[in-house]
Amino acid sequence: MEQEHKRRPRYKGTHPRTFQEKYKEHDPERYRSDVEKIIESGKTPAGMHIPILVDEILEVLQIQPGQIGYDATLGYGGHTRRMLEQLQGQGHLYATDVDTVEMEKTRARLAAAGYGPEILTIQHRNFADVDQVAPGVLFDFVLADLGVSSMQIDDPSRGFTFKQDGPLDLRLDPSSGVTAAERLRQLDQEELENLLVENSDEPYADRIARAITQVFRRGSTVDTTRQLYALIEGALSFLPAGERKEAVKKSCQRTFQALRIDVNSEFEVLYAFLDKLPHVLKPGGRAAILTFHSGEDRLVKQAFRQQYRDGLYSDIAQEVTRPSPQECRRNPRAHSTKLRWAVRAE
Repeated sequence: MEQEHKRRPRYKGTHPRTFQEKYKEHDPERYRSDVEKIIESGKTPAGMHIPILVDEILEVLQIQPGQIGYDATLGYGGHTRRMLEQLQGQGHLYATDVDTVEMEKTRARLAAAGYGPEILTIQHRNFADVDQVAPGVLFDFVLADLGVSSMQIDDPSRGFTFKQDGPLDLRLDPSSGVTAAERLRQLDQEELENLLVENSDEPYADRIARAITQVFRRGSTVDTTRQLYALIEGALSFLPAGERKEAVKKSCQRTFQALRIDVNSEFEVLYAFLDKLPHVLKPGGRAAILTFHSGEDRLVKQAFRQQYRDGLYSDIAQEVTRPSPQECRRNPRAHSTKLRWAVRAE
């Protein structure tokens, strides 16, 4: 039966503005030249994610046909696809993600490119359970990209951005756990202030925590991203006008980051993954991890160094690898990325 034709969303003016209206970017395979122009202009197309440090990761992992690997954070599948290309149809790649919405889109996208279950196994699983992905199997290579995917940031219904109004959610797995709005209701002023400091080094944590908790004392709620933005803006109203706009933007970024880390137990998940990682690698197996803020990078660095001293790794990165200025110009979201790697002892 022929599928019913659906018109694309209409929009005002000459260019689509909202996430839902950007039909070309939601179907990049069909509009490749248009999407490439957006990327070349230094923007990330809505609904897409540009993989970061791809060549550097492949150099670290040294993937060979016939090997078995694990992509801990499937996302849009950009890194996954490049690793599959290195396998040349031989071996197998396992991949996991907690985001069921994006996971199924990526599964379909990779299947259309010829990567089906004979070479690729995708599971809805948290990478803290790395030892349960393929019990009894040791991996030749493992990649974990700890960043939030651009698709999640761009979609206002997911609550990851303060630039557009949407529910204050911030869950990587929208099917489980409490939302950021619910989490805020559970915290008192001191707990919220500590959360902002520990998860994002927020310099105005005391003022922001006070502004938010006062809302709950009055019997109101903070349910949307723009409500939270307005509270942060009000909390920083004491700053000189010339400094205020940029300070509000940065404090919003840090506050959303801190809440996201808490809602998704990101540090606890990373602790578990790093503890299990050397035990799922073959002797000589290689691991690469991309981090995007200082808290993550500190945990990875400390774990790799301790496990190196314990004899679990034979070699580790002594310095981080960062994206080139050219890559950052092409993909501004790459600026904060750091790559660390480790090699399992023989």
